[in-house]
Amino acid sequence: MSEYDILIIGAGPIGLACGIAAKKAGLSYVIVEKGCLVNSLYNYPANMTFFSTSERLEIGGVPFMSLNNKPNRAEALEYYRRVTQVFSLNVHLFEEVKAVIKNKDNFFSITTSKNNYTAKHIIVSTGFYDIPVLMHVPGEEMNKVVHYYKDPHYYAFQKVLVVGAQNSAIDAALETWRKGAEVTMVVREKEIGERVKYWVRPDIINRIAEGSIKAYFSASVIEIRKNEVDIQTKDGPVTIANDFVIAMTGYRPGFDFLRKIGIELSNDESLRPSYDPETMQTNNKGIYLAGVVCGGMDTHKWFIENSREHADKIIKNILAMQEK
Repeated sequence: MSEYDILIIGAGPIGLACGIAAKKAGLSYVIVEKGCLVNSLYNYPANMTFFSTSERLEIGGVPFMSLNNKPNRAEALEYYRRVTQVFSLNVHLFEEVKAVIKNKDNFFSITTSKNNYTAKHIIVSTGFYDIPVLMHVPGEEMNKVVHYYKDPHYYAFQKVLVVGAQNSAIDAALETWRKGAEVTMVVREKEIGERVKYWVRPDIINRIAEGSIKAYFSASVIEIRKNEVDIQTKDGPVTIANDFVIAMTGYRPGFDFLRKIGIELSNDESLRPSYDPETMQTNNKGIYLAGVVCGGMDTHKWFIENSREHADKIIKNILAMQEK
């Protein structure tokens, strides 16, 4: 059984930042990731461009050089892979945490799909991208329905329904339409989301206004069938012909896992985990949160650029605890 000062769950940008901070502080650590390196970024759409500029995505003081003002997915994958190599981070990939038990001496025993560990502290930096928010409608389980959009070519010349009105949905609608798809959007709100990237929002509004992309606002999906989809609109139910449904309905953190390891969640709709914003330590002493997982269902609150500081807060607290 391997023993560490810190076990970090999640090898996304913030998990890596925590590993860098731990290494600089001389603490032993291991980063455990159930998927590939920066797994969430890997699952982003192939042509995705970040809202942030490259310097706001930097970790560990390593410069992020981009060909454009806004870096894309491929550049981010290369950058975080290079950062991992620069610091020779101790990362164990494709290894899922199965159980966390606090011992009588306040050490944690961690069981993964491959190994057993003991750690004095745990940092949970699991993000939110692994679990999609479902529509809970008949037919959602069909193979024609996806909650992760990768590349537009697959949908060329098909009848595509895109559900949602934030960045991921807008990108899917515009890209598939430009590859020849017949695109219809179902939007729960009255208009395209205000948080859509400022250089993209006018594009989708104009495409809808000219009729290139059909959009139903204040609407929802009722049922999905092999060749059709039923939609509830403000003017009543509508049935449209359909080949594929791209449901960009959002994602959520792994709340079951957080509860399982003893982290309390708020009683309101946000399901915000309990933690001290000064130290990032949760109600379960010795377990810390870092990154977007801190926001619960408010997944738009935390990003790479404003949660990089979580790593330093956590390591500062751990060092202070050791001095006592």
